[in-house]
Amino acid sequence: MPTLPRKNRTGHRAASAKTFFGLVAFCLLSAPILSLPVRADGVPASRAASVEQFLCQAAPDDVHHVADWVVDSADNGGLPFVIVDKQHAKVFVFDKDGRLIGRAWALVGLTPGDDSVPGIGTLPLKAITPDMRTTPAGRFVAELGQDLGTLDVLWVDYGAAISLHRVINTNPAERRLERIVSDTPAEHRISYGCINVPAKFFDSVVDPLFKDTKGIVYILPEVKPMSTVFPDYYLVGSYSAEPTVGANSVSTAAIDDDLRSVEHHHLAGIVH
Repeated sequence: MPTLPRKNRTGHRAASAKTFFGLVAFCLLSAPILSLPVRADGVPASRAASVEQFLCQAAPDDVHHVADWVVDSADNGGLPFVIVDKQHAKVFVFDKDGRLIGRAWALVGLTPGDDSVPGIGTLPLKAITPDMRTTPAGRFVAELGQDLGTLDVLWVDYGAAISLHRVINTNPAERRLERIVSDTPAEHRISYGCINVPAKFFDSVVDPLFKDTKGIVYILPEVKPMSTVFPDYYLVGSYSAEPTVGANSVSTAAIDDDLRSVEHHHLAGIVH
């Protein structure tokens, strides 16, 4: 192929550039002005995007349904929120817009149940019998605060002494550090009612998210119907529960295993 003289090559490139930018300008000027799509139920797609993003993550159906409802109804009131799934021993943390920030294994109450024994928050540990060691279900306004030690906890129900905190290791016989990395949900039933999570998860996900704000903790029932615990709850649309991570979603799979590390979990002073 013959080579063009330098002057002609320069002119050829300039003409090509003019043609390219001319096409871009034409496309921009001739494109229709689009508004955000609206779902059949009237909810703007932008509002549902965070739920759709979360639905690409592997999680039990009830967690998907509740997360969908929270964002669709704005039940969280613009605050970050947490969903605790006692039956599967998992905790899911979302920002105020419903984006999944992190998930982790958790330890929950020894005995299945959805209610706290009245007055349990004032009882000494030795007076709390195994049947009283339940994690209550419900919607709770939560905030960071101090327990008996120097580290903070996320208070869920202060009156019942229920909090979400770093996993404790004050009683080695309970094997909490072993239990929290077990793949068997039954192994995660050991606490007096509090929700124990890996220390790294609390420090890197929970603590920063709730540092300067309150939030909502939704503890899913395991005995009562969902509608009894959350009277305003409703199912929103349908979804695919395929446990894959979408291209635009926040992938926590890589940090999930790391957050289950059993290092640095001895927290003297936290009692549940």
